[in-house]
Amino acid sequence: MKKFFILTFIFVSLFTSAYKKPDVYEIDAQKNAYIHNNLGLMYVDEKCYYAAIQEFKIAISLNPNTQATAVYYNNLGEVYLLIGYPDYALDCFERAIKQFSLNFKYYQNLAKTYKQLGTLDVQIQKYSNRTNPLNQVMLGVLYAEKGEKRKAITILDNFIMSEPDLMITPAVKNYIREMLK
Repeated sequence: MKKFFILTFIFVSLFTSAYKKPDVYEIDAQKNAYIHNNLGLMYVDEKCYYAAIQEFKIAISLNPNTQATAVYYNNLGEVYLLIGYPDYALDCFERAIKQFSLNFKYYQNLAKTYKQLGTLDVQIQKYSNRTNPLNQVMLGVLYAEKGEKRKAITILDNFIMSEPDLMITPAVKNYIREMLK
């Protein structure tokens, strides 16, 4: 009888003890990259540019080949432009466009960089190649940065007519509207 009570006690205590396996913390590189990007943005707001650059670089290294990486490269390039290093910003914006070529802001930032470097005319010649439809977007933005708004509007309007269904097209339309004001 004693054995029965002891076994019953052990059996009941096992099921009523509320034992739970401990939670396992899963390391997620994409989540950590997002956190580091947000820390970088916070440092930019606080004007701690070196720390922001380091956080953006960490975010890029944690999540190197996704669409989000293009955002991290763009943020890094904007900081480099802000502190006066257009050479470094150029690489960042080119990588951002390579990662995700349908964000209009990347083209605008790249054109600003070319203007700071003084290579607008060379880049206009380079992007005059019409094999890639997105070259028209870059060409239009380059002409706008150069101050030739009529040419820019014509080229961008041709792009809108030829590629109405791309994700970048509404942003190009808004850019044309802003230039016309």
